[in-house]
Amino acid sequence: MRELYEHPFFRAFYLPALLFSFALGLLIPVLPLYAASLTDSYGLIGIALSAEPLGRLIGDIPAGLLLRRYNPKHVMLLGISLFCVATAALFFAPGLIFMIIFRLMAGSGQAFYGISRHTFAAQAVRLTSRGRALSLLGGLSRGGQLLGPVLGGAIASQLGLRTAFLFSAAVMLVAIFLISRYMTSEMAAHEVDGVVKQKGGWQTLKPSLGGLFTAGSGQVFAQMIRAGRQALVPLYAAEVLGLDVAAVGLIESFAAGVDMSLFYPAGLIMDRHGRKWAIVPSFSLQALGMALIPFTGHLATFVGAVTLISVGNGLSSGSMMTMGADLAPPENRGEFLGLWRLVGDLGSSGGPLIVGGVAELLTLASTAWYVSATGLLAALIFYFFVPETRKHEPQPVKQPAD
Repeated sequence: MRELYEHPFFRAFYLPALLFSFALGLLIPVLPLYAASLTDSYGLIGIALSAEPLGRLIGDIPAGLLLRRYNPKHVMLLGISLFCVATAALFFAPGLIFMIIFRLMAGSGQAFYGISRHTFAAQAVRLTSRGRALSLLGGLSRGGQLLGPVLGGAIASQLGLRTAFLFSAAVMLVAIFLISRYMTSEMAAHEVDGVVKQKGGWQTLKPSLGGLFTAGSGQVFAQMIRAGRQALVPLYAAEVLGLDVAAVGLIESFAAGVDMSLFYPAGLIMDRHGRKWAIVPSFSLQALGMALIPFTGHLATFVGAVTLISVGNGLSSGSMMTMGADLAPPENRGEFLGLWRLVGDLGSSGGPLIVGGVAELLTLASTAWYVSATGLLAALIFYFFVPETRKHEPQPVKQPAD
């Protein structure tokens, strides 16, 4: 364990990712209930919760452009710093409109951090271990959400909803220090196919746009069910089952534990059998679990449905990052991954809007079926229309003996 901690890549890349995820996890049970404390309208709650993914939409393309000119480390630091400031500012937000503004800022920061982190990993990790490396990143993201929600719920319950925002910002400051101290440009010196990165402009992306369209269509619905679940589960637990914020945090942490336990099997499946072998079962299970939520009348059955969703989500740990890295042209990874994240964030922003809009017109419980349909669409698109993207790393050509 000591050797792992002292490894430069762990301290520079994986540990900050874990801390960033933990900081996000602190907010999972808090944000929906905080928005609900500012308005009685489910529609407005949905808009407030969609502000962060909308902010990511705003930041995705600029992040790709910045990566053409600057080292991923600098873009990471810019993004996580913006997220940190915007999260701390929520403590002082006087109303819903300010919450929306600060969440838009936080989303843009998350786009900068996420895309630069993705680009760094795609450059630094070999093809043969890409699935495991990125599933580990996805697993750590879920690991941060193992304790984050329960601690966030406890803080909000004892000290008030707003206090959790300050704790989240403080954790991000530690991540900023680790990246500043330990990340070096030499860590990303490995280019998986031997192509030197060029500044070729957006024209070089044209051959990759076909894959972006088909796989991106699936990713829209994949991210939609993920984001919809994050909005629906806390609201359903509080509004329908009558649970308090501390109990919501416990449920979210339990779900994250189930989720995290599957990140390594997910990586093995993607590397040994193919990306689709993990993706299609994953979103099928998530769709099934989401469809069962309206039939949960008490805590035990609700936790059962959430567990099924978490098993499905765990099977897709790192899958969208891995597929994006597979499809990205080596000479313009930053720009492509910016577009890839843009497409995914369209889905992420749509999830909370579905929850808020349908709940406003019908009932909160009935929104689960609409969110479930997005997961089923994701599974069908990846199964029927997206080719397998797993590739074998080219072997060096042997020189003939003299």
